[in-house]
Amino acid sequence: MKKIVALLAVVAITYLAWSISSSSPENNRLTISGPFEFHGMDMSKNGYIFSRLGITQSLTQLESNGEIAPLLAQSWRRNEQGTRWDFLIREGVKFHDGQPLTAKDVSASLQRALKKPGVFAKVPVAQIEANGQQLVIELTSPYFPLLNTLAHFSLGILSADSFDSEGRIVKLNATGPYQLDNLVVPHKLSAKRFESFWGKSAKIAQLDYVAGHRSESRVLELQSGQSDIAYSIDAISKQNLQSAKNVKVQSVNLPRTIMLKLNNQHPLLSETKVRQAISLAVDRTGIAQSILYAPGSEAYQLFSQAQQAWHIEEPTEKRDVAQAKALLEELGWEKNAQGWLERQGQEFALNLTTYADRPELPLIATALQSQLAEIGIRLHVSIDNSSVIPAGHHDNSLQMALVARNFGLTGTPLPLLYQDFSDEKGSDWGHMNWYSPQVQQDLTELISTESGENQRELSQRVARVLATELPVIPIAYSSQHVAFNQSLQGLHLDPFEIDYRLSELQFHD
Repeated sequence: MKKIVALLAVVAITYLAWSISSSSPENNRLTISGPFEFHGMDMSKNGYIFSRLGITQSLTQLESNGEIAPLLAQSWRRNEQGTRWDFLIREGVKFHDGQPLTAKDVSASLQRALKKPGVFAKVPVAQIEANGQQLVIELTSPYFPLLNTLAHFSLGILSADSFDSEGRIVKLNATGPYQLDNLVVPHKLSAKRFESFWGKSAKIAQLDYVAGHRSESRVLELQSGQSDIAYSIDAISKQNLQSAKNVKVQSVNLPRTIMLKLNNQHPLLSETKVRQAISLAVDRTGIAQSILYAPGSEAYQLFSQAQQAWHIEEPTEKRDVAQAKALLEELGWEKNAQGWLERQGQEFALNLTTYADRPELPLIATALQSQLAEIGIRLHVSIDNSSVIPAGHHDNSLQMALVARNFGLTGTPLPLLYQDFSDEKGSDWGHMNWYSPQVQQDLTELISTESGENQRELSQRVARVLATELPVIPIAYSSQHVAFNQSLQGLHLDPFEIDYRLSELQFHD
């Protein structure tokens, strides 16, 4: 009997020691799964992953309500014309190697960003000067959304010695609550708590990010305890997890639009009436209800009601298959014996490319294939890696692509739109080969004008042109579904997808 009691005591002590160890922030490890791969340390391409995980930080940040707040910039002021911006860089901030943050480091990161594709490359920068903790950005013309632009993930600040002589990043020496520990491209990233972080220290000591395309596989890993958080799960998995005992699900509406990206120079897509017919043939209500499980998420225009200045209040065209067929008939398209549209011996057939990083996209692509077949358009659907979208944009081989674009990465969509429409070719994830002098003129006026009633008028005019001409075709507004271990506390869902605030998380028994 004494041996049994002694044995039970040992077991109890061992369990207690294990329990204390496993619940201690010093030994906790957080495992996160998400759909997105990364391909290196280039901030213009991969900065989103480092920003979301709390490794990099920018000069400014977006609050949950979209307001701009200080981050690495402690304060700022500008002249009346909006052509000179003075920033005071926060004192007492250290990089992950222990170096103090100075304005020189900020200048090095911004100078490099000017030479890379992205929102900052379109800012009319004349020069950037650094002196101690003082940073001055002088512009050749006013650019009023500068503070929003500086919050973008591509503008995470690295130490000046993070770059080689050709501007390539050789080490990711940043300032966030977590510091990069290991990077295995394209699927795994490890980070550890930065003990000298200038703000509140991270509560969990280590984290791993593992990329995996299949939502259902990542959910199974979560349920089996192989991971603690699964970002961007599909709507069906969300439904199935409602009764799970060890898992919780949170959702947040995003300023992200699922849309058809079109090559507007393609002979079959260059006519506005064709794009309008395609839009009229789409059953957005069916997609919202049966695929997204989110009635009311139908998108008949590019911007949701959350982006009020850009949302058109007038009624928009709903599904109308008869009108879609009539528009195509006006252009000389007729159905052949097989039921497909034909004009002058050419069949109306297109390749639609999408990717599984967003689990809902392949399902929506299949639905679109069926819906457009009703009006005689044949779609060949291809599920590929997301990298084929920008590649096809650049070599002009892309015909149609189903993508999801977050127009809230800088709070307001203005910097992204200005970047997109400054180039007739468009952008990797925006429109393709379409240009409107009126839209370009209005956007240029918007960035150089302070907020006021005129801004809303210009924003509305841009939105109306995009809704009429349809260089991209909106399908639905998107939500972020996140499943997580119920022992986690403090999960925050960022509608702008810039910072997951993982440093605030902690485990509890």
